[in-house]
Amino acid sequence: MLDDRAIERKLLLQRMFPRGKLFEIGKKLGTPYFNSSQSMWEIDVDKASLEIALNLDDKKLKDLFDTNNPREWEIFRGQHYTFEEENLKLEGSWREIQAGIAQARKKFGRKTIAILKYLLESGKSCGLKEITQNFPEKTGILPILSDLERLKVIVTSYRSERLQEWVILEETSPIIRVELGLPITEERKMVTVSSLGKVDPVNEELQVIEKMDHELSDYLNELLKYRVEETVRFGESFSISYLADYLKGLFGSVLYFDSLLSITQQYGLADVEIVHSKGRTGMRTGWNLSLFGEPGTGKSFSSRDFIIGKLEAKIPPHGIPGRNRYAGGMTPARFIRIGQAYSGKVFNFIVPEFNDWFKYKGMVEPLKLAMERGKIKYETHREVIGPYRFSSFFSVNYNVAALRRGYEVTVQDPNFSAIEDRMLCRLHRLTKQRFVEIAESQIRLAFGEVDIGEEAQQIRDHLSLVYAIETNHPLTPSRFSRKPVMLTPKTQEILTKARKAILDEIPHEFVSFSARLEDRAIRFACAASLLSYFQSDLDYITVSEEALNYAIRLYVEEASVRSREEFIPETVLGKLSIS
Repeated sequence: MLDDRAIERKLLLQRMFPRGKLFEIGKKLGTPYFNSSQSMWEIDVDKASLEIALNLDDKKLKDLFDTNNPREWEIFRGQHYTFEEENLKLEGSWREIQAGIAQARKKFGRKTIAILKYLLESGKSCGLKEITQNFPEKTGILPILSDLERLKVIVTSYRSERLQEWVILEETSPIIRVELGLPITEERKMVTVSSLGKVDPVNEELQVIEKMDHELSDYLNELLKYRVEETVRFGESFSISYLADYLKGLFGSVLYFDSLLSITQQYGLADVEIVHSKGRTGMRTGWNLSLFGEPGTGKSFSSRDFIIGKLEAKIPPHGIPGRNRYAGGMTPARFIRIGQAYSGKVFNFIVPEFNDWFKYKGMVEPLKLAMERGKIKYETHREVIGPYRFSSFFSVNYNVAALRRGYEVTVQDPNFSAIEDRMLCRLHRLTKQRFVEIAESQIRLAFGEVDIGEEAQQIRDHLSLVYAIETNHPLTPSRFSRKPVMLTPKTQEILTKARKAILDEIPHEFVSFSARLEDRAIRFACAASLLSYFQSDLDYITVSEEALNYAIRLYVEEASVRSREEFIPETVLGKLSIS
């Protein structure tokens, strides 16, 4: 068990500093945990904040807050520390909270207790409508909430023109429970993960999700405060072709395409509805991505480093903040357990060594269901997991033996093809041109000849703003509205032509790929069209011709790979007049 002050310092640090700042602070303190970390994205924020907390006394803590920039909008009211109005106090707030509860009870009676109990039990932010529904008398609730906030017992967690929500801060929960005569819950005893033998992986993952949600909100707060107009102007000329030119300038005419896929998948994570002129299609923009091929062909760079960043290599992150769950080192059994925490949520799991997940028997079926966003149930002789519906996506890498024609999977499970069939796949061959582009990119980055800072920021801002709008994030300004992606007759026409051209090139009756290829091509085209969100005032986004051309190229090239390259993609693309 840890002493109360160290525990509270840990909570305070997690609340006030994002992952990157904690990483920077930990490095400066020189603690062993940070010296062994490879990058900021690989640290466990819970353990990182604990390591820092254990290396600070009150004086060092105050100096840390004075020399770094904590989140100025956050509030912390603990037993030993208080942060509000941008100021850290080395004294607690619990006596003030006790007095506030007593004053509210005297003024409003049992309704005060009922409201606080409801907020404690819900464990989340609640609006007036939600709270009022739980009381027979539907009036008089707002004055109580307002007084409890004034008395510093609760805080506003969200406010807009039409909605306000309140929450009980985590660190104030124990004293409020004591005042209401309720037991302090086990999870609020705040022991470390390492000091106990066993921790519920789902509850542990819920904390990871909460931190990722904070990361996204922090980024959006800064974006909306300082860069929103600039981002909209940038978006008026941004498109899939603009992105392709940017990436070609960085990495060359072969390597660029993998990063293009990864960023387009990030736009697809908004999971926007796809419609046509007559109504709904039942499809959405999200899809799973697989980069596979020989070792050393740049797979990890495109799906991991480019998306979540690698600061020591001067590669800033291009992906959505707080929406990419790095799963390096995670076992498939752990993934299936923690997957329950993501039910109803859309995140992207980045799996850098997907081969390893199939060293365990029985993994194909649950992972296939995960990629179908279906219900997962997994049984062992010791436990039953689920059923639950997984609603997130994957970006994976795995190695294969690339042959002169086609490839051989190194995964032993004969059913692995069912997994491949549920992803948009891209084969990597270590050709001379790819080798040269990888070598030249490494040299240019090492010698500082490539500066991708400013433009990376613009692209990430655009991606994050479009994501916030299309997911109806509570921080999104009301001037922006969600738009579906509209399929055009051209989409069906070009897909039909591509299908016929491919089948004409296959010299026998049987095909080696499924109709899911076309589904993924459509999803890619729709995700790529989200890049053009700000180019029209229409209440929908039309699939752009350039996005459709890239989608058809993917369709043709993957069909060729799945057919063991029995036809040359360029021949089919030439017939379709696509370069």
